[in-house]
Amino acid sequence: MSKSYEIISRVGISTVSLSDAIQSVVMEANKEKRVSWFEVVEQRGRITSEDKVEYQVTVKIGRRVTD
Repeated sequence: MSKSYEIISRVGISTVSLSDAIQSVVMEANKEKRVSWFEVVEQRGRITSEDKVEYQVTVKIGRRVTD
């Protein structure tokens, strides 16, 4: 029996840490539909106008479509 998955991309942002940005974006996606796996494909950051470090991550999220 075949299985199908959808892959979506999301960007997580945090002023705490990279891992916080990853966790928040993955858990948000999991609330919509169960996440089967995720892959961090890009990490970056910036300094905000308030002189805070902002961490940004692009994450590929795999979710099962069919059984």
